[in-house]
Amino acid sequence: MSTAFCFVFFSFTLLFSLFSLLVFVLRSKLWCNCETCQAYVTSSWTKDFDNLCDWFTHLLKKSPTGTIHIDVLGNIITANPGNVEHMLKTRFENYPKGKPFSALLGDLLGSGIFNVDGDSWKFQRKMASLELGGVSVRAHAFDIVKSEIQSRLLPLLSSVSGKEQALDLQDVFRRFSFDNICKFSFGLDPGCLELSLPVSEFAEAFDLASKFSAQRGLASSSLIWKVKRLLNLGTEKQLKEAIKILDGFAQEMIDQRRQEGFSERNDLLSRFMGTINDDKYLRDIVKCFLLAGRDTVASGLTSFFWLLSQHPGVESAIRDELERVMGSSEEQFASFNQMREMHYLHAALYESMRLFPPVQFDSKFAQEDDILPDGTLVRKGTRVTYHPYAMGRMERVWGSDCLEFKPERWLKNGRYIPQDLYKFPVFQAGKRVCLGKEIAVMEMKCVALAIIKRFKIQVPGLDQAPRFAPGLTATLSGGLPVLVQEREA
Repeated sequence: MSTAFCFVFFSFTLLFSLFSLLVFVLRSKLWCNCETCQAYVTSSWTKDFDNLCDWFTHLLKKSPTGTIHIDVLGNIITANPGNVEHMLKTRFENYPKGKPFSALLGDLLGSGIFNVDGDSWKFQRKMASLELGGVSVRAHAFDIVKSEIQSRLLPLLSSVSGKEQALDLQDVFRRFSFDNICKFSFGLDPGCLELSLPVSEFAEAFDLASKFSAQRGLASSSLIWKVKRLLNLGTEKQLKEAIKILDGFAQEMIDQRRQEGFSERNDLLSRFMGTINDDKYLRDIVKCFLLAGRDTVASGLTSFFWLLSQHPGVESAIRDELERVMGSSEEQFASFNQMREMHYLHAALYESMRLFPPVQFDSKFAQEDDILPDGTLVRKGTRVTYHPYAMGRMERVWGSDCLEFKPERWLKNGRYIPQDLYKFPVFQAGKRVCLGKEIAVMEMKCVALAIIKRFKIQVPGLDQAPRFAPGLTATLSGGLPVLVQEREA
């Protein structure tokens, strides 16, 4: 017993010492003395910037090509639309997610659609497109969203109207979108947005898993998180525990569907269960679609209402358009066709996502040597990242008023005019363009109209710029505390 204990203790001490030595070496200047790499390794960039994405934006603005190379990360980052089109369309096959990316998110997303390439990706995308592409499916999603708004969102906002106690609107939107994606994709209602705002162990675990998985990608070397995972230390231990909770939740969904039967059902989970018998594979698929349906919509809505609180003129214009399109109708909700006529609302949402995209960056790994359109040399195995957050702040892409929240830039003679997808890759583009784009935008429009029509949302402390928490999607650190006031009828 004593010998075994000594062996374990000695092994742990040796591994921890090696880990500490590794961290020391990584923080030294042995491999790169450039100012950018040293600023990243020492975190000295935090003296001037609140968010890493803002520092990257600063560097990309200074670059003549809109492309930079962070040697310490082995990462080329670009805000050049020509490069984005090259990666997502022209040389799509040369820029898959790649094994290094799959390793980062492998414990969380496994073999789910957002973490795979090749035949597995094609299969899942084809199955998902069958579920998301039809008019009847969009109508079904519309009914689910309206029901959640009417039965839960509006009563919750009414319950806090006029009170001095702030409500975290980001948390509300995450609960709302989680209920919707579970109803729509899995036929289950978790009831996260009930009036009592119940604590969700799953939601908390999902937040932690997203945060710690994202932090892996920020490490100076993958060896750091891999050693921590091997030793089951720190954030890697917490990540493992969080994923265990997520897998348990996903398995409950699968087991419940088997008991109820799935052959006659048309939701996303039932479609996959009809062709897949591997429960781990099914759990990975469930987690991917929960990530897509919960966090991205909630992030987009949170940023939208933060911007509206600063631009009351935009909110007034949306209200005017709502009244003009719906006229004297006593209907509580605009119809699907009526929303399609609201060009200013559509422009305002897209303008919000231009400045605050739910997914701030996306990375691929080059399979072979390549040269980007701006002349940047890409070696095989290099991580190449396009950065929608930075792109929205580039004068060379959006003009001298790029930092302004200006829905009019999307309008011509009062009608919405689409922009080039490769200068606005918020929903990706090319073969990986988001399948749920139309449903997500519809959901955001429904929520925006329902709230703007009936409530006035005030955000205290508007002088503070947004600070983002680490995560796979843009999440405001500390949430979005708001005061709610019901409008007079």
